[in-house]
Amino acid sequence: MAKILIGIGILLVIIGVIWLLFPNAFSWIGNMPGDIKHTSGNTRVYFPVVTMIIISIVATILLNLFNR
Repeated sequence: MAKILIGIGILLVIIGVIWLLFPNAFSWIGNMPGDIKHTSGNTRVYFPVVTMIIISIVATILLNLFNR
């Protein structure tokens, strides 16, 4: 369990550094075709359906690789 938490921490630090140095590197997240955006007056509703499916698939593959 400790190895997984350390790995997640290191991954988050790497993502943070990339985001700091290249702010537009992750601009595609949340702007994918299939993400539902609805604006009406002062109300905005956003459902990142496709983004969450892709993140789920990638996370599942990575966790299966590390648990074997």
